[in-house]
Amino acid sequence: MDAASFVGFIGCWVACAIGIVTATGGNIAPYLDLPSVFITILGSFFATMLCYPMEMTTKGLPQATKYVFFTPQLDTAGTIRTIVEFSQKARREGLLALEAEAEQLANPFLKKGLRLVVDGTDPELVRSILEIEMQYMDERHKGIVGYYFMWGSLAPAFGMIGTLIGLVGMLLSLGSGSVEDLGPSMAAALITTLYGTLMANIFLNPFATKLSGLNADELLLNELILEGILSMQAGENPRIIEEKLLVFLSGEARNSLTNSQYGEES
Repeated sequence: MDAASFVGFIGCWVACAIGIVTATGGNIAPYLDLPSVFITILGSFFATMLCYPMEMTTKGLPQATKYVFFTPQLDTAGTIRTIVEFSQKARREGLLALEAEAEQLANPFLKKGLRLVVDGTDPELVRSILEIEMQYMDERHKGIVGYYFMWGSLAPAFGMIGTLIGLVGMLLSLGSGSVEDLGPSMAAALITTLYGTLMANIFLNPFATKLSGLNADELLLNELILEGILSMQAGENPRIIEEKLLVFLSGEARNSLTNSQYGEES
């Protein structure tokens, strides 16, 4: 569970709710408008669906939304430790000794890389295969990020459409002399704009930014794995491999991992 996502998402709604209650003296009814929901939320959703394949909406969207709140934990330090241990074993017993361990790995990218190395695949071919894997993973992730950003751009636009619809109703009321309809029509016009802005800034654009960051983190981890696997295949010293991979960690995480390893050795 990602605490920042839960706290941030709920906090935004609470802050807006407090502002509405404070401004209206507790009467939130004027801010609840069913036609505005249809125009802004459903209208922008179906317009976004028009831009992407159906599978992106039915499968990609629910899974990505889950990842925003239940973010997969990427154990970069643990991955470095695993690669260093494998390199030590490969140096003693040969790369074929890693075959059994490779099948038990939870990380599919690391598992695939080790399988290629154990099978004796040429290093350049290993690099090419894994880089292609990274490239298309990045493209898939950017697709769903783009989905959220597109929706985030269309929601305010549909809010403006609702505003125009409300203004037309208001002008018609003025023409017919029905002053009683003036207030509701103007309110509907403003509420749709509010809904679209709230959707874009509390839900859609933040989700897209969060997923973009998760994609960058996963790409960085895969680059680390690729570098470690190729170094292992080249028969480099495990200490050199460790120093090379520690570059991927921040200073604090690097010191923590190093101190932990030295503590275990002592």
